[in-house]
Amino acid sequence: MVEALLALGIPDLGVLIVDDESPDGTGAIADDLVAQHPNRVHVLHRTGPRGLGVAYVDGFRWALAHGADYVVQMDCDFSHSPEYIPQFLAQIPNHDVVVGSRYVRGGQTDEGWGRGRWLLSWWANSIYTRLILGVETKDTTAGFKCWRRETLHGIDLSRIHSQGYIFQVEMAYITERLGYRVLEIPIYFPDRQVGRSKMSMSVKIEAAMRVWQVRQRHHRLRPADRIPV
Repeated sequence: MVEALLALGIPDLGVLIVDDESPDGTGAIADDLVAQHPNRVHVLHRTGPRGLGVAYVDGFRWALAHGADYVVQMDCDFSHSPEYIPQFLAQIPNHDVVVGSRYVRGGQTDEGWGRGRWLLSWWANSIYTRLILGVETKDTTAGFKCWRRETLHGIDLSRIHSQGYIFQVEMAYITERLGYRVLEIPIYFPDRQVGRSKMSMSVKIEAAMRVWQVRQRHHRLRPADRIPV
């Protein structure tokens, strides 16, 4: 993935790998990549509380502290293709966040998903979560996004409490409650090419229940609650 990102030829592109002390050796591989690409590839070895949410937040804070104008979040298993990043960067100057979406017109998921899996994911994102939260975003659990630094700063990352897959929903809800401009662009979302998913049925059920907690926690937010830059 790192080689594919660097091959895009984007000026001043930097890559940050957030290592949550993974037992699969991610940290050591990341260190090797840093040695191969000094000043372009960086690794953040986390030693605090584990979890998807805190890993994202720490990564965002690192990027902001190091002067990033735009921050692209993505998985490194090739379910998020680097080929979309130039499209993100072309659109982000006129929006506050650009979302790679499976559920806008033109978006697709892997042909191997099967109708049942696709319907469950589509219903959870485009119907259930949108109905409860009242958001426009169709792919509320999307993990492939491009943020303006001003947006991440204005959200106030200390507001984020979710530590699992509901993190993406919480970020999407806060973003819309604060009145930021969201653009969804269609992507093709293949099954991961490396690694295994941790998204078990119990995790999915827990995430569905936590949507209500996200609404209760943030429903009073207004654009005036943005943190000024």
